[in-house]
Amino acid sequence: MRGAAPARRPLGSQNRTLWFWVFVGPFALGLVVFTYVPLAWSVYLSFFDAHNTVSPTDFVGLDNYASMLRNDAFTDSLATFALFSAFIVPTTFVLSLALALMVNRTRRAQAFFRSVFFLPAACSYVVAALIWKLSIFNGVRFGLANTVLGWFGAEQVAWLSTTEPPWYWLVIVTVRLWLQAGFYMILFLAGLQRIPPVLYEAAAVDGARPGWQVLRHITLPQLRATSVAVTLLLVINAFQAFDEFYNLLSDSRGYPPYARPPLVYLYYTALGQGQNLGLGSAGAVILALIIAVVTVGQARWFGLSGKEERRR
Repeated sequence: MRGAAPARRPLGSQNRTLWFWVFVGPFALGLVVFTYVPLAWSVYLSFFDAHNTVSPTDFVGLDNYASMLRNDAFTDSLATFALFSAFIVPTTFVLSLALALMVNRTRRAQAFFRSVFFLPAACSYVVAALIWKLSIFNGVRFGLANTVLGWFGAEQVAWLSTTEPPWYWLVIVTVRLWLQAGFYMILFLAGLQRIPPVLYEAAAVDGARPGWQVLRHITLPQLRATSVAVTLLLVINAFQAFDEFYNLLSDSRGYPPYARPPLVYLYYTALGQGQNLGLGSAGAVILALIIAVVTVGQARWFGLSGKEERRR
């Protein structure tokens, strides 16, 4: 009679570690090579006079940082970001929350509406900007927006070249709103579905009116963590705005002097005619520090306010 087959031993810690690095190693290597090394080299370049070279030898210390902070064009780009953020952050927040509330209340075809509203998030920013520029806000009588205005007898508008009033802000904000509202709707929807139904039942028993009262005293407080995350992501993404600005406003003559966000300005500084990589790298480091400070400041402010509310 043959003996029983020996039981298989579970994988040892060494084998588990090996398979971990087999699957994670290529992604970690790509992250280091294509993200961390360029970031570190950019910080290195910011301390050198790097005209038309990525291997400079002329050390200038903090001169590049001082030049950027004294540069009116760079500070104006930060003002452009502030204006863009003032437009896009609250509008995206309110629209995505409203969409989440409507989809969450839908009892039929909820998955369909969730997919429809999220679908624009899969679209390329470049493609969306070109559609807005060439089809909707074309600036000639063939554009959709001017066609609609013509139905009411209004004059044609050069949407992207008129600075008084600055109609280009309408084009930039609407394309970003269309692209990202669905993504943040999903975040809010996940937060809404985590709210215990017993809270709404208790509120109904206590006589709370459905609508604004329930939204203000039950829904919004329960969505606090999601709201903080959405606000931080919106501000960070506003800092990183590039594709829609560049593809909407640039043409064969170049980029106009107005509505230049920080990344567009740094793009022309580092890769334009001067190709001053040292100056551009210093501006990128300054921008990264500003993003970090704003993000940490917002997180701490929201956290401190949350503690105060709990104390009350």
